[in-house]
Amino acid sequence: MASLQRFFKREPRAPLEYIKSFRLRAWIGAVLLFLYAPLLVLIVFSFNDSKRTIVWKGFTFKWYSKVFENEGLREALGNSLFIAVACTAVSVLLGTLAAFVLWRFKFPLKGLLESGLNLPIVVPEICMGVGVLMFFAWLKWPNDMPWPLNLSQIIIAHITFAFPFVAIVVRARLESFNKEYEMAALDLGASQWQAFKDVIVPHMAPGIVAGALLAFTLSLDDFVITFFASGPGTVTFPIKVYSMVRFSVTPEVNAASTIIILITVLATVAAMRLQNPPKPTTN
Repeated sequence: MASLQRFFKREPRAPLEYIKSFRLRAWIGAVLLFLYAPLLVLIVFSFNDSKRTIVWKGFTFKWYSKVFENEGLREALGNSLFIAVACTAVSVLLGTLAAFVLWRFKFPLKGLLESGLNLPIVVPEICMGVGVLMFFAWLKWPNDMPWPLNLSQIIIAHITFAFPFVAIVVRARLESFNKEYEMAALDLGASQWQAFKDVIVPHMAPGIVAGALLAFTLSLDDFVITFFASGPGTVTFPIKVYSMVRFSVTPEVNAASTIIILITVLATVAAMRLQNPPKPTTN
């Protein structure tokens, strides 16, 4: 009898809970549609067999072949990928070391250094770009160096605004570290370097991977700072696409943009796999 009473008491609330769940799912779906609808439209029309991007005439892969046949686009894409990889490598190193130093040690002007580390994140990109332009002009940085040295200005500029993101992510990860693990390793005979390498670095690994992904994507799609830092003969993918879009948006531009989206998605999947490696199966 008591169980029946509990059943009938819960019954009227079930439809209300269902409605709330449906509304929540509908709201999440609407938000995701709002965020990703432009990207879906871009990807769909990259397969459009027509030069007019808003009129669908059929399915084709020819625009992707034209992207790889376009020497200017290939060169720009190669430059962007090289810059992003170099920026990511240096930013991960600098950001991880900066995060560890700020987390572990106490020293004068530490608060000022932490505030300065956040400055490239909050400063508008246009101000950062003008500052980079004036800085390299003041140094009289040469613009006629061979590849890849001609990309050095852009790489340095990207590292300047990318490594603080890595430092913030890794620092947040370190805040959850239990220092008793390090003390236990030292008590068991490990050196400071061994404790850092075998105890602290594995704990930082998810933050390092997330920071690397963030630095890679920020560098790959940056336009404003790259525009000010690039030399007269240096072209990156965002700048090349911008120059093409100034005349008209063609399916070729859509195909090139889809390739960049695919590269970003693959990098994200790889980063997630590195953060959560599959568990080994046991027989």
